[in-house]
Amino acid sequence: MDRQELVTVLRAPARAIRARAGIFVLIVAGVVAMNLVLPPFVLSVVRKPYDYFSINPWLHNVPSWLRSGEATAGRKVEFLWNAAVLWFVASGQYDAPEWGFTATVRDIARWILMGVLFGTYSTLWLERRAQLRSDNLAARGRGSRGGLIGAILSTLGFSTMPCSVVGCGAPVLPVLGLALTGLSSGTIALLSGASRFLVWVVITGVTVSVVLLAMQVAGTLESRAWAARPSSAAGRPS
Repeated sequence: MDRQELVTVLRAPARAIRARAGIFVLIVAGVVAMNLVLPPFVLSVVRKPYDYFSINPWLHNVPSWLRSGEATAGRKVEFLWNAAVLWFVASGQYDAPEWGFTATVRDIARWILMGVLFGTYSTLWLERRAQLRSDNLAARGRGSRGGLIGAILSTLGFSTMPCSVVGCGAPVLPVLGLALTGLSSGTIALLSGASRFLVWVVITGVTVSVVLLAMQVAGTLESRAWAARPSSAAGRPS
């Protein structure tokens, strides 16, 4: 792949996103909202409804803390990356929480990354389907396969996306794993480790799908550009 082809491939996602900016924004917002709402919803249904929600009140001190010399730059970045932004808590007996769900800066960044990847994949898939239809190809069959891949990856992503919890036997669990109570500590630890691993499998899979779709879209755009050149040259006056 030469430089021009690489530039064309890189422009394909940007072109698809610009053409369907509304869809892209909705998908990103939907992925973030799903990962924020689903864990406390599942826990409220299978364990106990939450009775406390809060946004970290310390966050308004971040600008002054960053300007201070209380810690090194590296320590500040590490602290902020793991800082809690908001949390849900269901109270239990003896002032101990029945369960708690915390969204950190790292969690929200991961959700946004997933949303951007799924949004890019979806807009590229729609762009590719439009290309196939305009070229009178079998768009229905190919489009359904692309949509099936997206559905499988998104289902796997939402079911394995790790979230920070307390009262469930592990600091990080997959969303659907929150409903599994009464498991042994070893099984819960396995779920926690598998969740961390599978989320990167999903991210890698969606990234590869985005690259492949971008190459297909770019290839069609380049072919059309080459096909249009002779006709435009022929139309010029001699």
